[in-house]
Amino acid sequence: MIRKDEALEDPKRSPLVIAVLFMLAAAILIPLLNAEVKYLGVFYPVVQLLWCRYFGHVVFMLVIFAPRKGTALFRSRRPGLQIARSLLFCFTSFLMFCALQYVPVATAAAVSFTAPMVVLVLAPFMLGEKVSLLKTVAVICGFVGAVIVIQPGGDAFHPAVLLVLLSACTSALTQILSRKLASHDTPETSNTYMAAAGFVLTSLMLPFYWQAPGSLVHLGLLISMGTLGGCGHYCLVRAFEVAPAPFVAPFTYLQIVGASLLGYLIFSELPNLWSCIGTFIIVLSGLVVLLGEQYLESQRTRSTAGSPD
Repeated sequence: MIRKDEALEDPKRSPLVIAVLFMLAAAILIPLLNAEVKYLGVFYPVVQLLWCRYFGHVVFMLVIFAPRKGTALFRSRRPGLQIARSLLFCFTSFLMFCALQYVPVATAAAVSFTAPMVVLVLAPFMLGEKVSLLKTVAVICGFVGAVIVIQPGGDAFHPAVLLVLLSACTSALTQILSRKLASHDTPETSNTYMAAAGFVLTSLMLPFYWQAPGSLVHLGLLISMGTLGGCGHYCLVRAFEVAPAPFVAPFTYLQIVGASLLGYLIFSELPNLWSCIGTFIIVLSGLVVLLGEQYLESQRTRSTAGSPD
């Protein structure tokens, strides 16, 4: 018999609805950060933009988690691996920030989503994971989609887009290291290390690149960068915490929609037909991989449930 309070439960509080709301927020916050980087990159060095991004991110993590975690937030079982991953993430951000000065925001977002496919390529060598034929085909199709978006030799091609592709590769390495660290440290510790290492590294270089903000508008944008990055990644993490990964993962592609919308509204960037086709192939390939993972997981669950004790 269903209890009255269960029947009247507010559907807005469903974990699935909450996860979607978090993903919608991330789909705006992360592309908005990239849009700010593209705009401010005309006036300020990349190192200064990186410092602002990491300073705000560190402050965000400390405000949110330090009151509850205290010094435990910085305790890691694998500090060396944490620092290596964090520096790699900083390099990934550096490549993306450099590329955004020349590459449309939507194009950068689409190409960056080849990172999960690079993970699949590296998984057998670095994680000992097997890659099925379906995943292999999906990876090949995904990279074909990236080539179509990049359009090498075409009028819309800019060499800086190759930095986005390299950024996707270093992002994939970061994701692999994140998998290795998942069994050792909490997500809060990992995210704090990721922000803190980038902040320390860019702080060492900042005196050689610092430029005073030219206006109050620029000052506000520089301050907001870290908040956007911190809030965006926090929304991603929370979405995967409150709902199953197979449900949440496809919504990450909303970032391409957010990037396209912001690119048009702020920079009047309209993707051409080939970019749209290539983006569609990348998204479709990623969804095939996700659905394949979901199917294999369900098969493993059934096998475990059906096996004798």
